Amino acid sequence: LMYGKWRKTARETPSGKKSKKLLQNRTKYAIIKCIQNSQKGAIALSEYIIEMLHITKEFPGIIANDDITLQLRKGEIHALLGENGAGKSTLMSVLFGMYQPEKGEIRKNGQVVQIRDPNDANALGIGMVHQHFKLIDVFTVLDNIILGAEDTKMGFLQKKAARQKVQDLSQRYGLRVDLDARIEDITVGMQQRTEILKMLYRENDILIFDEPTAVLTPQEIDELMGIMRNLAAEGKSILFITHKLNEIMAVADRCSVLRKGKYIGTVQVNETTKDELTTMMVGRPVQLTVEKKEIERQAPVLGVSDLSVASRYHKKDAVRHVSFDVHGGEIVCVAGIDGNGQSELIYALTGLEKASGGRIVIGGQDVTHRNVRFRSEAGMSCIPEDRHKHGLVLDFSLEDNLILHNYYQPRFDPNGFIDRAEERKYADGLIERFDIRSGQGAATIVRSMSGGNQQKAIIAREIDKDDALLIAVHPTRGLDIAAIEYIHRQIVQQRDKGKGVLLVSYEMDEVINLADRILVMYEGEIVGELDPKTTTPQELGLYMAGAKRNSDAAGKEESADA
Repeated sequence: LMYGKWRKTARETPSGKKSKKLLQNRTKYAIIKCIQNSQKGAIALSEYIIEMLHITKEFPGIIANDDITLQLRKGEIHALLGENGAGKSTLMSVLFGMYQPEKGEIRKNGQVVQIRDPNDANALGIGMVHQHFKLIDVFTVLDNIILGAEDTKMGFLQKKAARQKVQDLSQRYGLRVDLDARIEDITVGMQQRTEILKMLYRENDILIFDEPTAVLTPQEIDELMGIMRNLAAEGKSILFITHKLNEIMAVADRCSVLRKGKYIGTVQVNETTKDELTTMMVGRPVQLTVEKKEIERQAPVLGVSDLSVASRYHKKDAVRHVSFDVHGGEIVCVAGIDGNGQSELIYALTGLEKASGGRIVIGGQDVTHRNVRFRSEAGMSCIPEDRHKHGLVLDFSLEDNLILHNYYQPRFDPNGFIDRAEERKYADGLIERFDIRSGQGAATIVRSMSGGNQQKAIIAREIDKDDALLIAVHPTRGLDIAAIEYIHRQIVQQRDKGKGVLLVSYEMDEVINLADRILVMYEGEIVGELDPKTTTPQELGLYMAGAKRNSDAAGKEESADA
């Protein structure tokens, strides 16, 4: 109507050009007001900022989401709880546009929206921090944040303005990062902050966190919980996938539970208990404490004497003159805050990095300068820190990954070719024993499996080797509470069979519940040896922070030479 009025005015008045400009502006204003009023009307009709209604998503051989409805209110932290393979990440990937559902619809502010890809999701204000971060290792923090959303002027990148915007966001939400550091040189906690800043830089108001604490230290988890509360207070709406009941009770407003791809229910967190959530998630009560018999120490299976390992990042050694033994029939736990030499210690023990000094003995054999296969055949199994880099070949099938250690042995390679029937039989046995869930069974490509089921595959492979020494680095990272119960029981069974277990964990409860002895590392040294029966989390925390030290800790152990 206004455009027609302008045409008439432009023809009939000498000031047509002026009228044209005026009416164009009025038209723009009227359109904007129409849109705003429409949005206000939609918000008034719906109390939910996001609704996923009757979503069904299928993959070959499995229904990942079976008629699921999820509703998110503005400004709330909504937890999504479920076992590994329950369909949580798939549902969030549908919301983020990575998958298209076979059935159902998504609404924002009461209106149906089409999300064909992540670009559509970002345009609707939806951002996602994935369980395995989507960052480019050789790019800087700033480059990763602005990648895909660069501001340009006459074809030139306006990096100064982008830097200022990111710095303002960093200060506003307490997300301290070094914008010029490369991703490969910063901690996992800093990488997660980078992912959060990516969402905030794009002005997303619906934030999805997929297992955000699976790779964080206790201190970083506390910081993340504070950041999430601040974001919610600012009016952001958060969907929070987790397995950790303590975190749900601490930070979430409501919690929706999925089980085997089906929606079980939604509860107010302040009106429920951890036991009720566990039963909803698993379908049965779960034993949260670890039961084990008295220790029966046997001969040493691992001896470490005066071990030092160079740092990749600075001149100071990452591990400095560390000595300890692990005996058969005991669980020795290395505790400490991330970045104090635990990773480098394990890399040296398993052969991924060379020791700059000292000696390593496995099963009576000096393996200090031997390769990974030699150590494996000497009686060492390892659940690695990073399942993607060091634990799995992601584009291999599940059955191929389960025989990575022994594919060359006569059982699987009788005449120069892998016996596929024997491989399938072996893999099916492990899948059943360890409850590894995958859409196409042993033939499933590992990359398509959930993170928790990838972890269970590694644990199955390593425990089945039946070696004298099991090195377990964060073995329950990313696992649900039922799987954690099962893995803890498996580790205790290895110990009770006379195996030696070297455990590295950042989970305080896991350390105290599982360990027979605790070695605390701080700045590359063992600063304390503690008895979990007599120590407290507070005392352990003081050692981990470097506020307390037992200089004779290493001297209490028998030497590796003995």
